[in-house]
Amino acid sequence: MNKKIALVLALVVVFTMMLGCGEAAGKKTLNVYNWGEYISDGSEDSYDTIKEFEKWYNETHEDTVHVNYDTFASNEDMYAKLSAGAVSYDVIIPSDYMIARMRNENMLLPLDFQNIPNYEYIDDNFRGLYYDPDDQYTVPYAYGIVGIIYNANEVDEADADGWNLMWNEKYRDRILQFNNSRDAFGTAIYKLNLDVNSTDKAVWDAAYEELEAQRSLRYGLVMDEIYNMMESGEAAIGAYYAGDYFTMLDAQADDVDLRFYYPEPTNYYVDAMCIPTCCADKELAETFIDFMLSHDAAIANAEYTWYASPNRIVYTDEEYLEEMGEEAIAVLYPEMEDFSALYNVYAYRNLDQETLDYINTLWENVKIN
Repeated sequence: MNKKIALVLALVVVFTMMLGCGEAAGKKTLNVYNWGEYISDGSEDSYDTIKEFEKWYNETHEDTVHVNYDTFASNEDMYAKLSAGAVSYDVIIPSDYMIARMRNENMLLPLDFQNIPNYEYIDDNFRGLYYDPDDQYTVPYAYGIVGIIYNANEVDEADADGWNLMWNEKYRDRILQFNNSRDAFGTAIYKLNLDVNSTDKAVWDAAYEELEAQRSLRYGLVMDEIYNMMESGEAAIGAYYAGDYFTMLDAQADDVDLRFYYPEPTNYYVDAMCIPTCCADKELAETFIDFMLSHDAAIANAEYTWYASPNRIVYTDEEYLEEMGEEAIAVLYPEMEDFSALYNVYAYRNLDQETLDYINTLWENVKIN
């Protein structure tokens, strides 16, 4: 081949590749980091939130966007990856106590609420809370309360009262405990009616003793395993998050009769949408957050996750209320008008590092022994 012709062809190929790369680079990308099973994803003919956002954005802005959607298993995993610079995301949805930590460590960007007009639908009960007192960094996504799930075919109704059920010797080897230090110690602290946000080591020592006393009664320490164990009847009692109870209820075996109640006191928590400092396109991230608050997306996500929504669009929608049913609404939205007051008293907050280190040392003993 003539060298001049070969050179021209080579330049054409390179130029074409550059055009292709330019087009790819010009396509907007949004990176979202969320809990698993925490957004309506199109399964079983449900609303596909991510695809609907991409479609809406393309039609509304006459531009193309692609969403990379990843999931994390715990707040601590998410924090570790972001703080190490191992990942880069535009929108994250952590829990309140982790938001407080990230805010204190300057890991979050303040939001421009002009790009999030649907924020007006967030109920006042979810504004000005401790993790974001000036409402600068977050938009609440979902909230919940920790309760106790039990199999009424095995557990006497009279025993289903307070945290004592988790320590009732009648149900030896039928009790499941959280397999994470934060929630497990929380059950013991609340049982003792002590301050779950205390920095006094004696308080955590007392909680440790409670978990040790529970040891011979426990069937196991679990997280996601609780679903199969409770649904099948392999276990009879377990503390977990209110929204997940309905997932178990829907899949319970014929000989299982799952029930749920809130022990007092217990943990009230909020998960919220934030923008980390590693965000590459803040305005696009805010546009996504606003879309998540819109009618179809907000209702679809609440229905799919079975978690309570702080969005008035959701809990005032008649079709949503009818679809969820009276029992679910009663469990998910108890004492809605008093949520902020209860939250401010009982919410399990972010603890200082010294206290966290001490708790983690105790937790290792819980697991090892």
